[in-house]
Amino acid sequence: MDKLFNEPGLQLTIILLAIPIIFAIILMLIRVNRMIKDVMRKIELKSVNEKIAGMLPEEISALETRRQELEFQLSGNELSPETRVKDPKGIIDKTADVTDIRFLHTKRKSAGGKIEIPTEEKQLILWYLACAIFWLFVGTSVGFYLGIKFVAPDADHISWLSFGRLRPVHTNMVFWGWSSMAMVGFSYYVVPRVGNTRIFSVRTGYTTLALMNAAVLIGSIFLMSGINNSGGEYREYIWPVMSLFAVGIIITVYNLLKTIAARKTEEIYVSNWYIVAAMMFVITILVVAYLPFWQQGLGETIVQGYFMHQGVGMWFMFLNLGLMYYFLPQELNSPVYSYSLSILAFWTQILFYTLIGTHHFIFSAIPWWMQTVAIVASVGMVIPVAAGSVNFMMTIRGSWHRLKLSYVLPFYVVSIIFYFTGSMQGTVEAFRTTNLLWHFTDFTVAHSHLTMYGIITFMLFSFTYTLIPRLTSLQPPSLTVGLHFWMALIGVLLYTISLMIGSTEKGMLWMAKKPFIESVVLMVPYWLWRAIGGTMMWISHIIFAYNFYRMIKPRKEILVPQTPAEILQSIKLKPSDK
Repeated sequence: MDKLFNEPGLQLTIILLAIPIIFAIILMLIRVNRMIKDVMRKIELKSVNEKIAGMLPEEISALETRRQELEFQLSGNELSPETRVKDPKGIIDKTADVTDIRFLHTKRKSAGGKIEIPTEEKQLILWYLACAIFWLFVGTSVGFYLGIKFVAPDADHISWLSFGRLRPVHTNMVFWGWSSMAMVGFSYYVVPRVGNTRIFSVRTGYTTLALMNAAVLIGSIFLMSGINNSGGEYREYIWPVMSLFAVGIIITVYNLLKTIAARKTEEIYVSNWYIVAAMMFVITILVVAYLPFWQQGLGETIVQGYFMHQGVGMWFMFLNLGLMYYFLPQELNSPVYSYSLSILAFWTQILFYTLIGTHHFIFSAIPWWMQTVAIVASVGMVIPVAAGSVNFMMTIRGSWHRLKLSYVLPFYVVSIIFYFTGSMQGTVEAFRTTNLLWHFTDFTVAHSHLTMYGIITFMLFSFTYTLIPRLTSLQPPSLTVGLHFWMALIGVLLYTISLMIGSTEKGMLWMAKKPFIESVVLMVPYWLWRAIGGTMMWISHIIFAYNFYRMIKPRKEILVPQTPAEILQSIKLKPSDK
C-alpha cells in the first residue's frame, strides 16, 4: 500500500481531487455560518416583536412624531436669521455612524437600473444562459478529468472514458454548448434592443435552443461511444448531429433578420452587423466542412484548416465582438469611442481571417503559395485586432478608476487584453520559424485556451454580469464574483504559461532530434501545472453557476425593524402577517 501511495500519479490525483473537496467544505462552512446568522436574527426579531407588542400608546405616538421628523423635506430657508438652530426634523440623524471600514473601498456590483423587456423575451434569454452554463460546467468537468489523466494516465481503463474519446467531448461541449448557446442567447437581447423593437418569434428562439441542446447531447453520447466524424479537430460530431445545430442557426438568422426589418430605428447598429454576419459565416463553414466533395487527401487538410480557424474567428470571435460593442458601452454608460474603427475592424477581419486557416499546416504538402498567403493574412490581422483593441480601450477611458470599485469591469479589461495579446500571438505563431518550433506541441493547446477562454469566455462572463442584474434586479454577492474572477484568471495563466514554457523546451528537443520519450518526460511537471490551472478554472465555473443562481433567484432576507417607520409598519401588521 505504501508503494502504491508513493506513485506520483496517484498522489497528484489525490491532491487535485482534494481541491474541489476543500472548496466544497468552505462553501458548506459559509452556508452554515449563514444559517447561524439567520437563527440569531430570528431570535432578535422575536425579541423586537415582543417589545413592540408591549409598547405604550405614548411611545407609539413618539415614534409617529419621529417618523414625520425623519421624512421632513427642506424648504430652502432653514439657515435664515429668523430660524432657531435646532434639529427637530432628524436632518443630521446618525451623522457619526460609519457603515463601512474607512480604509477599504466598497466594491460596487453593477451600474444602471432595471431594464424592462417583455417577460417572454427575458425568460428565453435566461433559458439560453442557464443551458449554456450547464454545458460549461459539464464540459469543463470533462476537461478537469482529462487534466488528471495527463498526470495519472492509468486513472481508469474504461473505453468511453479514454482520452481520445473524452477530449473531443470536452472541446465540442464548450464550443457548441457553452459558448454558442450563450452567444445566441445574448443575441436575442441585443438585436431587439438596438432596433427598439421585439423579437419576431420567441417560439423560434426556443426551437433553436432545443436543437442546439439536442446536438450537444447526442453528439457527446456518440463521441463517448466511438461514433465520430473520423478526424478533423472541432468537427468530430457526425453530420446528422451537426445538421441539428446548423438548422437551429439558420432559423435564428431568419428570426433576427425579421426582427431587424421591424426595427424602429433608421440605422442598423454595428452589433447587428457582427451578429448576423457571424451566423451567416458559421452556416457556410459547416456546409463547407461536411460536404463530401473534398474530404480526401490535401483537400481534406485544407478544409480542416478552414473550418477550424473560421469557427474560432468568424463565429466565436466575430459574434462576441458584436456583443462587446453593445455591452461595454452599456456597462460604462458611455458611447463607443469610434464607430468608424468598428467598421474598419469588421471588414478587415472578413478580408484577412478567412485566409489564415492553412497557417496550421506550414511545411506540409499543401502548396507553398497557399501557406504564404495564410502567413501574410495572419500579419494582416494586426489591423482589425489593433482597431478593435484601441476602440475598446478608448471607450473605457475616463472610467479606469472604476476598476477598484467594480467586479464587472475587470472581466471586460482582461478579455480585451487577451484579445490583443492572444490574437497577436496567433500572428507570431504563423511565421515559419516559430511554427517549426511550436506547432504540434502543447503550445497550440495553450494558445487555444488563451483565446477561447481568455477572450471568448471572459467576454461572456462580462456580458452575463452586466445583463442579468438589469433583467432581474438581483445582484450576485461581490465576494463570489471576485473569487470567480481571480480563480478563472490565475487558473488560465497557470494553464497557458506552463504549457508555453514546456512546449518551447519540447520543440527545441524535437529540433535537436532527441528521442520522443525525452519530450514526454520533460512535460510531466508542466502537465501538473496545467492540471492545477485547469482545476482552478473548473472551480471558478462552479462559483459562476452559483452567482447566476443568485442573480435569478430572489433570496428571502430576515429584516429586523429599526427605524420608526419600520416599527410602525410592524405594529400595523396583523400577527399572521409577521
